[in-house]
Amino acid sequence: MNIYFLIAGILCFVLGLVHSVLGEYLIFRDKRNKGTVVPTKVKGDLKGRHLRIIWATWHVVTVLGWLIGAFLIKISFDQNILNLEFIGHMVLWTIYAMIASSFFVLIGTKGKHPGWLVFLIIAILLMIGK
Repeated sequence: MNIYFLIAGILCFVLGLVHSVLGEYLIFRDKRNKGTVVPTKVKGDLKGRHLRIIWATWHVVTVLGWLIGAFLIKISFDQNILNLEFIGHMVLWTIYAMIASSFFVLIGTKGKHPGWLVFLIIAILLMIGK
């Protein structure tokens, strides 16, 4: 078992869960009408359809993070029986994606959002485990 990949995969799930829960609480809570799931209350230049796609995209990020987490957890247990060349490529591209995600969150929030650090830790764990 590759403990680095396992921890990185678990972190992907935790990050996704925290992302969705805090997003709903801090960003979207006051932007929906009572009894609705999808927010539609807008102010300023933003239109309802824009808010809806921002909300959907917010949660798509979580789902894709969970997909990466599931992939990493799977290969952490079955690395020896899976195609090593394929795993190497997938891990390498996952490292690139995590570094890019870390960069965008770091730059976009001027380092004030902790997500950049979690993305970077995941990338480092994958580099060590590779």
